[in-house]
Amino acid sequence: MMQKHQQRHEVLQVISKLLIPFILLFALYVQFHGDFGPGGGFQAGVIFASAFILHGLIFGVTKTRKVLPAQALKTGMALGVLLYAGTGVASLFLGGNFLDYSVLAHDPLHGQHWGIFTIELGVGLTVTCVMIIMFYSFSLRVR
Repeated sequence: MMQKHQQRHEVLQVISKLLIPFILLFALYVQFHGDFGPGGGFQAGVIFASAFILHGLIFGVTKTRKVLPAQALKTGMALGVLLYAGTGVASLFLGGNFLDYSVLAHDPLHGQHWGIFTIELGVGLTVTCVMIIMFYSFSLRVR
């Protein structure tokens, strides 16, 4: 009985090892394509977190916590919010309004591009970390 369960688990482990890199790659595509089309920080953050949640479901939360400790996630959440807010504060210091991206570069179009890029990066980082922390929290209470 134990071997049957172990064999099924091994198949899931192999398949998830094959899927996780593609999930992460797709999340990066959504993140970096977000300022040109549909997608962006929130969607990419959820997709990126889903790869680690899949890892936790298949390999166990203990192994996933070794790969991505809770302290690193807390730091990532703070960095994401600081990146978002810092972009707004930087535009204030450069003479624009809060989150007025046009003052962030020599050309207003380039400023818009860099502003959206940094905002979406901050949102993606924050959403990824929050989703994984929520998964960790719920997985400890389910037992």
